[in-house]
Amino acid sequence: MDRIVAHYLLETPFPLEDVAAMMAGEQSSGTFVRVAGETDELRARSAAEVLSIEPVDEAGAPTLASAYVERKGKAGPFRRARVAIAYPPGNIGRNLPTLAATVSGNLYDIGEITGLKLEALDIPAGYRERYPLPSLGVAGTRESLGVADRPIFGTIIKPNVGMRPAEIAALVDQLCAAGVDFIKDDEVCANPDIAPLAERVPAVMAVIRRWRERTGRTVMMAFNITDETDAMRRHADLVAAEGGTCVMASLNWCGLSAMESLRAHTPLAIHAHRNGFGAMSRHPLLGIGFQAYHALYRLAGIDHMHVHGIGGKFVDSAAEVTEAARACLAPLSKGGPDDRVMPAFSSGQWAGTLPATLKAAEGADLMFMCGGGILAHPDGPAAGIASLREAWDVLKSGGDLAAGAGTRPALAAAIRFFGAR
Repeated sequence: MDRIVAHYLLETPFPLEDVAAMMAGEQSSGTFVRVAGETDELRARSAAEVLSIEPVDEAGAPTLASAYVERKGKAGPFRRARVAIAYPPGNIGRNLPTLAATVSGNLYDIGEITGLKLEALDIPAGYRERYPLPSLGVAGTRESLGVADRPIFGTIIKPNVGMRPAEIAALVDQLCAAGVDFIKDDEVCANPDIAPLAERVPAVMAVIRRWRERTGRTVMMAFNITDETDAMRRHADLVAAEGGTCVMASLNWCGLSAMESLRAHTPLAIHAHRNGFGAMSRHPLLGIGFQAYHALYRLAGIDHMHVHGIGGKFVDSAAEVTEAARACLAPLSKGGPDDRVMPAFSSGQWAGTLPATLKAAEGADLMFMCGGGILAHPDGPAAGIASLREAWDVLKSGGDLAAGAGTRPALAAAIRFFGAR
């Protein structure tokens, strides 16, 4: 019960039981042959255990090429099964990179394997306690923004990159005036020559502070501080010194260690951007599924996690987005602390995709981020934000958007403009 359990989808032309045992040995105390010093006592303490093998189906050809399979002359069938393996936490300690190496690592390169996907991780509560909780998470993000009972409506700085600090600050001023809750940099705009953070952060935060003094509302700005680790710490310090509340980082290009270091360094909310995740997830028999992926970064202490959007511009199905959102909104460990993180829906979102989004999240605990859905509204950004609020007003009372748009002009304009796209 206190072990870390990894769930895989496996394909191999060799006996499933043999390959599953090989996986457990390779990633714990064994190798391809028993070695000196590999005592029974050591195995009892440190060996991983195959908990279950559930055959799924089989194929006549391998999903992935393997020179080893070719050398052995194995022509199939290529059997597929879901395999659960338990790993002793004592092998790993409090060490996120080694946890990732243990549950994945060389498994992808084992010769007998022609397909492998790490689908999920079960993290025991005792092991979860070794790692930091989110700084804000769901409740803290709501409290910081003063938004208690509806989705957090946000947007992304567009154009993605190329504007100067004064131009970005002017756009932020427009968005604050329009009543936005949350703004984030695009993932490709971190510390560009034309708008370095040293200039961009003070310019933008001066605007946010003015609106805070004027209205009492604090707009959360997620500054993209993606960089090498020491630079990210410096960038976070700058954001904090200017009164900011949130920073953003591209997880896949910073890595687990950098995200852990950032969490340890700053109390600011960490907005986790998963750009590049498709390279790990899109193939059904290669890579890492969202549940396992996000579990690793939740152990690093993030506060918000991107889940893409329903009906958006990316490849995810509605079911995949729903699964990701609900994973974020569930405790990472059974019996563990409230460590939920805010799912951030984005990509092609506008007022018309809000109903499906609320259904996916089973409520309003979410960030609903619209780039074009706000900034490209035919009547301007203020009307774009108004269209989201009007959509929420209709939906919370159980109404239909099309019918409710009859008395809500911003929503009606959004349906006319975006609905045909």
